[in-house]
Amino acid sequence: MRVMYLMLLLPLAACTPRIALEAPKEPITINLNVKIDHEIRLRVEKDVNKLVTENSDLF
Repeated sequence: MRVMYLMLLLPLAACTPRIALEAPKEPITINLNVKIDHEIRLRVEKDVNKLVTENSDLF
């Protein structure tokens, strides 16, 4: 009976998980193409607000 249990558990002992850390084959690239136009829009908006308040009779 014990021999039967050993025969059943033997294949399970061979299935141990393997963890491996490997370096990537290709280099890691980071794309930094960022479009920054927030400041430009903010300046134009402030200038337009200033012009409208100073020349409110135009509109």
